Amino acid sequence: MSEIHKIEDLRVWQNARILCKIIYTLTHKEDFEKDFRFVQQIRAAAGSIMDNIAEGYGRGLLSACRHLEL
Repeated sequence: MSEIHKIEDLRVWQNARILCKIIYTLTHKEDFEKDFRFVQQIRAAAGSIMDNIAEGYGRGLLSACRHLEL
């Protein structure tokens, strides 16, 4: 297991970032253009995953693990 020096080292955060990029790519397609509110909600939800991980990480690794279990 590699050492964690910053939040970007966490695999869960890396996966959340990939998911966020996928969501943004999918919601840029023509099918979603008409439903602006839905696009905003789904993008905000995807971004909040990374925010929640960062919040838990800022409190310390053990707290982060408890925070992610919610």
